[in-house]
Amino acid sequence: MTLSSSFGAGVAGLNTNATRLATISDNIANSSTFGYKRAQADFRTMVINSGEGTYSAGGVKAQTMRLVDERGPLISTANPTDLAVNGRGMLPVASGVAVDNGALNPPAMLTTTGSFRPDANGYLRSEANQVLMGIPANADGSIPAFARDSTASLRPVNVNLNQFVGNPTTRMLMELNLPATDTRAGATGEPYDFTVEYFNNLGMAQDLSISFTPTVPATGESNEWALTVTDPENGGATLASFTLQFADGPTDGGTLQGVLPAGSFDPATGAVQLPVDGKLIDLVIGGAGGRSGITQLSDRFTLVSTERNGSAAGNLVSVEVDAQGMVNALYDNAQIRTIYQIPVIDVPNPNGLTALDDQAFRVSGDSGPMFLWDAGTGPTGSIAGYAREESTTDVAAELTQMIQTQRAYSTNAKVIQAVDEMVQETTNIKR
Repeated sequence: MTLSSSFGAGVAGLNTNATRLATISDNIANSSTFGYKRAQADFRTMVINSGEGTYSAGGVKAQTMRLVDERGPLISTANPTDLAVNGRGMLPVASGVAVDNGALNPPAMLTTTGSFRPDANGYLRSEANQVLMGIPANADGSIPAFARDSTASLRPVNVNLNQFVGNPTTRMLMELNLPATDTRAGATGEPYDFTVEYFNNLGMAQDLSISFTPTVPATGESNEWALTVTDPENGGATLASFTLQFADGPTDGGTLQGVLPAGSFDPATGAVQLPVDGKLIDLVIGGAGGRSGITQLSDRFTLVSTERNGSAAGNLVSVEVDAQGMVNALYDNAQIRTIYQIPVIDVPNPNGLTALDDQAFRVSGDSGPMFLWDAGTGPTGSIAGYAREESTTDVAAELTQMIQTQRAYSTNAKVIQAVDEMVQETTNIKR
């Protein structure tokens, strides 16, 4: 019994060391594989309780583990959508085959890094045919509320849906001086007219007509002007009309004092609002008592400058992912628009994840349930663009373990050889 148990223990030693060599071989073979998590084989003793005065060798067995919680160093790249998690957590991806087959919510897999580029259909796809998953943003760039304990809200990130974008004007600024002499009795009352450009909701440049008409009193000075804004594109329809009142005191002379009708002017921002294209555009004319914006001084009309935000419709030129996981589309009109959020997924036991091909993983009973974090919050790390995570394999350490494993394997083979010789000696007793 003792000899046979010794033989079994030797065979178990060969098997376990072969298993350990397999993990070492896998690690060395993937030492240059981005995102590879090294495997490790641990040995566990097996005890067989025998009768008193005898001993039976129980042997050993190997247990392998993928060390997913280990992190490889990050290296920089030239592709903005080369992504890696800088710390704990993983990126959600889906099988490219499932996406190509039209799955709206394909089963999510996890990976710590990937080189994603737009494919022919606009999906951000890696060389391993993994499609990046994210939460689609609202039209205004905000991210809607989503379930944090499931991947039901995740969708394949597609940049073709955002190739063009409008950037309508929401704010205009005028810097000009109105002649105080035009509000005196006996003045001609001629208006001052000019146009300003703005961008409508469809990304087209259009004009608004601005007219300043002085109020000419019978006697003295009125220090009052009528501001009228009309829309030439709509038959000259009047969009808004205001009465501007200017001060004439020794310290505030020439500054804007008030705007009628009451409540149409915000002294804090110095703006009145124009109803254009179904929205309100802030027309900044200057704060009450301030020297910026519109003034009334001297005898000369001077248009210093007009400014407005917005731009013509833009074409998508690039997509980048920031540290918070926001996928930002960059357009040639200088606009930046958030189109998706990439959450960072974490599980209680990363080493319990089920390993798949191409450095991907799937949640299992051993890993615990997933939770979708905003990148850089909770226990998770931020997302690094222009970066890839290298393999966690330390080749020098693996070679050292390979030497140890080889010697252990040879020693177990010697045990088997010794047992065989002892059994042979026992057989020779009969001769």
